[in-house]
Amino acid sequence: MAEGGEGEELLRPPLPAGAPGPKRLCSRACPAGGTGTVHPRPGAAGAGSAGPGAGASGAPPALPGCCPAAAAGPAGAAGPAAAAAGPGGGGGGGGTGSLLQPESLLDAAAKRVAGSWAFERVEGRFQRIPEPVQRRIVYWSFPRSERQICMYSSFQPGRAAAAASPASAAAGGPSAAAAPAPAGEESPAAGPPPPAAPATPQGEGLPFRRGIRLLETGAVDNVLQVGFHLSGTVTEPATATEPEMTYKVAISFDRCKITSVTCGCGNKDIFYCAHVVALSLYRIRKPDQVKLRLPISETLFQMNRDQLQKFVQYLITAHHTEVLPTAQKLADEILSSNSEINQVHGAPDPTAGASIDDENCWHLDEEQVREQVKLFLSQGGYYGSGKQLNSMFAKVREMLRMRDSNGARMLTLITEQFMADPRLSLWRQQGTGITEKCRQLWDELGALWVCVVLNPHCKLEEKSCWLRQLRKWGEMDVCPLEDGNYGNELPNITNALTQSSGHSQDSLARPRRTVFTRAIEGCDLHWQDSHLQRIISSDFYVSPSYQREGESLLFNSQGQPLWLEHVPTACARVDALRSHGYPREALRLTVAIINTLRLQQQRQLEIYKHQKKELLQRGATTITNLEGWVGHPLNPIGCLFLTLTEACRLEEENCLEISDTGDSKPPVYQHVPVVTGSQDGDESYLSLALEVALMGMGQQRVMPEGLYAQDKVCRNEEQIIARLQDLELDPVLVQTLRKQCILLLEGGPFSGLGEVIHRESVPMHTFAKYLFSALLPHDADLAYKLALRAMRLPVLETTAPSGDVTHPHHLVSVVPSRYPRWFTLGHLESQQCELASTMLTAAKGDMLRLRTVLEAIQKNIHSSSLIFKLAQDAFKIATPADSNSDTTLLNVALELGLQVMRMTLSTLNWRRREMVRWLVTCATEVGVRALVSILQSWYSLFTPTEATSIVAATVMSHNTILRLSLDYPQREELASCARTLALQCAMKDPQNCALSALTLCEKDHIAFETAYQIVIDAASTGMTYTQLFTIARYMEHRGYPLRAFKLASLAMTHLNLAYNQDTHPAINDVLWACALSHSLGKNELAAIIPLVVKSVHCATVLSDILRRCTMTAPGLAGIPGRRNSGKLMSTDKAPLRQLLDATISAYINTTHSRLTHISPRHYGEFIEFLSKARETFLLAQDGHIQFAQFIDNLKQIYKGKKKLMLLVRERFG
Repeated sequence: MAEGGEGEELLRPPLPAGAPGPKRLCSRACPAGGTGTVHPRPGAAGAGSAGPGAGASGAPPALPGCCPAAAAGPAGAAGPAAAAAGPGGGGGGGGTGSLLQPESLLDAAAKRVAGSWAFERVEGRFQRIPEPVQRRIVYWSFPRSERQICMYSSFQPGRAAAAASPASAAAGGPSAAAAPAPAGEESPAAGPPPPAAPATPQGEGLPFRRGIRLLETGAVDNVLQVGFHLSGTVTEPATATEPEMTYKVAISFDRCKITSVTCGCGNKDIFYCAHVVALSLYRIRKPDQVKLRLPISETLFQMNRDQLQKFVQYLITAHHTEVLPTAQKLADEILSSNSEINQVHGAPDPTAGASIDDENCWHLDEEQVREQVKLFLSQGGYYGSGKQLNSMFAKVREMLRMRDSNGARMLTLITEQFMADPRLSLWRQQGTGITEKCRQLWDELGALWVCVVLNPHCKLEEKSCWLRQLRKWGEMDVCPLEDGNYGNELPNITNALTQSSGHSQDSLARPRRTVFTRAIEGCDLHWQDSHLQRIISSDFYVSPSYQREGESLLFNSQGQPLWLEHVPTACARVDALRSHGYPREALRLTVAIINTLRLQQQRQLEIYKHQKKELLQRGATTITNLEGWVGHPLNPIGCLFLTLTEACRLEEENCLEISDTGDSKPPVYQHVPVVTGSQDGDESYLSLALEVALMGMGQQRVMPEGLYAQDKVCRNEEQIIARLQDLELDPVLVQTLRKQCILLLEGGPFSGLGEVIHRESVPMHTFAKYLFSALLPHDADLAYKLALRAMRLPVLETTAPSGDVTHPHHLVSVVPSRYPRWFTLGHLESQQCELASTMLTAAKGDMLRLRTVLEAIQKNIHSSSLIFKLAQDAFKIATPADSNSDTTLLNVALELGLQVMRMTLSTLNWRRREMVRWLVTCATEVGVRALVSILQSWYSLFTPTEATSIVAATVMSHNTILRLSLDYPQREELASCARTLALQCAMKDPQNCALSALTLCEKDHIAFETAYQIVIDAASTGMTYTQLFTIARYMEHRGYPLRAFKLASLAMTHLNLAYNQDTHPAINDVLWACALSHSLGKNELAAIIPLVVKSVHCATVLSDILRRCTMTAPGLAGIPGRRNSGKLMSTDKAPLRQLLDATISAYINTTHSRLTHISPRHYGEFIEFLSKARETFLLAQDGHIQFAQFIDNLKQIYKGKKKLMLLVRERFG
């Protein structure tokens, strides 16, 4: 890739490179000293040709004696970083003093040649090159700026190479600041230079920082430059765990690029180690302290035979263990006349630079790139691998911005590993979507390829190569799709990127669109349009006074140029210009795009004025924007916004100080006037950034298909708003904000905030929340109007407007569901709630606004949990801890709470109990009238159980009385309402409310009697024995034993205890009921025993009741008016005789039942059971006879169970 170029040739098709020369070898026939070749690395990208200003045209650059202007190019073209970090810091000709000296013609020409031409081309062009000229070319061939060294030695971008050392700019040596940039580093005359590449990485442990530390501590030594080869030693100081280590470092370079590095530390990483950094910076900062020698072939050429022989023998002696086998092999081949080595003229020289056909690019370890990406992908998003991959993408963008061909090369390596990810085939087989983090990485990969193929200075053969590769990847089955879905081929709702698309927009089917499709389409775009060239070439390109046919469409009424292209495509051009280091050009195209959008907005308003009456009558509209700009794969709005704000960003002096945690200060912006002859004197790039963000965010657009696409819309919207919040709104920006908000409100079907929107239009809640907060201090009326308009969420309306049937086919048929394929609906509803909460907070104290917001909430929010959240928020804001309550806002909270009660009354909601308690608390805070109101209208708000057990009980509690400081009439009013509620609930749901009703009515005799009668009436039909026993115990506790006995008797009629239910939970209630009857007297006991005999068939329970009744005399409760005889009751007489007979019968039946399925391990337990049975038998007069007969019957019937019967005989005879 050509890495740089003249500004006026920015959009011109690149010229073909010169024909490559023969394989470069050193020969004695070369009078200027032969040079050897450094063999190219296999698989590397880039053709190594010079930029358009140098060898590409075939003309040689100027050498001494030529015109200085032609040789040097514009002053300062090396860019700011070179000025800051170059060896001369601004001096020329090797001067080190503080006075600026003019640069010599020799240095000016040598700089240009060193950066543009391979040394072999220089040798081939001139028959003899004087040694001083060779020395200066070799001298200037080493990289001159530290920013490239930083770029290749750290992941994190910094700000400028000046951060490396304050002394860097004042270092001695020839100037780099005044020199023209070599091709591939900066564009010598393409307008402003690329932005300074970062050089202040985070953390002190990064190679670049460590390299600076090593350099500043004097760890670099033995530095020697031989031709295009730099060597030296770097000493790592000893640490607590490691001894001092010295490493040998070797660097090869060509045309101001490091082409290979070797270090004894054995570093295995994508980037250079700290030792390579230290040696490189030493050469940049202290060039005059480096011993400089011409290529070794030139030195050898000056030796005679004896000197050459001595040189070789000393070399072998010094390194005989390493080089002796190689030396002998070479000697044998040279002495053999037929050997291959003798067939080639000359010999290689590793110090003589690259040959003409060698690629010219920075050293990049391809294998390490592959391994690192493979490792990060294998970690599946864990251990910060996603962050590392994003850092690699950022590095690609940095390389592109520096116009470094390794950017595309590194992206190719990354993509190959992404395509080889084994998870892709697994996801495809399972039919599951790619994980969100991985999906975002794929999106960035696709966006980067769009940037690469839209490089305005790439060659046609490079673009063709990329197109083949992209198509190959896109045709693979595992290649992720653009919409994030694996089998769902959706109709095309996007316009093609290509300028001449062959696909009909009326076609229902679309081809398979992968993450690379847009890049593939981008390969068809070109930069040769004359109007486009003029737009990006000049800030003052305006409409000509005489316009040819069709030219009127290219300019607005003020004469400013327009760029009429599909908006995301045009923005992709802007991103490409910005990414490839052409910020001014990107800015010019951005302004033209915004002027086009303004004109489009104006025409849309005119169209809407003619259709407004019809649309408002219909109450529906269709989507006019087939493709949303927010959430778009090319991120058009974000791209324009960043381009404009970067031009306005104010860099502080201490901006280089980045904390180790990565926390950076928010950006600070200043107004920079738009340089396009704008009629608006207040217009700046910052106001344009705000305007275009508002236009894009306010666009009415249909919700896209699929979970990922919908999630991306939300995520992109939040990202843009986060950037908008960094802008400090001054009067100029406020004016822009107000103007655009008014246009959005009046925008009709073209605006998401228009009066009528499509049912499936993307909601504006998040956007409106930002607008509301931003506008509120400046224009409250407009802020509320806009936010209230945005509260709607028509997709949740039960019936679709009639306009839905007219929407274009690309929307597919609307699913007849309340929630048509909106996977992010929960998030959207929460954003709607956030907007409402923001308005409620702001409207505190303003009754009219609060009422308006309340109506909007009740109309548009359909989720009870969200309305409840709003009610809680309003209550919290209305009742601050340090001041009085806001009555108006409290009433709003109460109304919202009442709405929640009505919405959830007939539905299941796990928070319902919490909601009811909160409502009572809120009503208490409002006052006694609110409590009376909810008590009187309880049936529309609460279930009977909630009304009695929570609402009425809380209202009647002592805490509520104290909280409200009620007087006696108010307390009586509340109590009366609570009793009325209790009786109503008891009538409606006696099973669950009777006990609560009795409790609430205790202090009012008539109400209590009424509640008791309700219980009696319901006892025979709808109440269970458990409920009746509970109420009976309550009656006894309150001093109504006879009523308790009556309820217990009714409960017994509902009970049935089988013979084997000796652990039934109702046993305690039965024992209590019998004890109560016994304590009341013989008559009550006689009344309940028949009920017990009928309901209880468990022998152990019956025997327990019998035992308790015989232990004390009945009637111990001492009921007034009754006489107690004080005698124990006999089991031979009624009523205990009936109970005894039933108990004996139960024992007999239970015994037979147990023996039917008894196992040997239960024999012991059975014998104990018979022992208890005997105790009961013996209570009867002839009990011992009955028991003996019973045992005999058992022996006869179950004589087959010999072991058991043996145990029976042993115990009972």
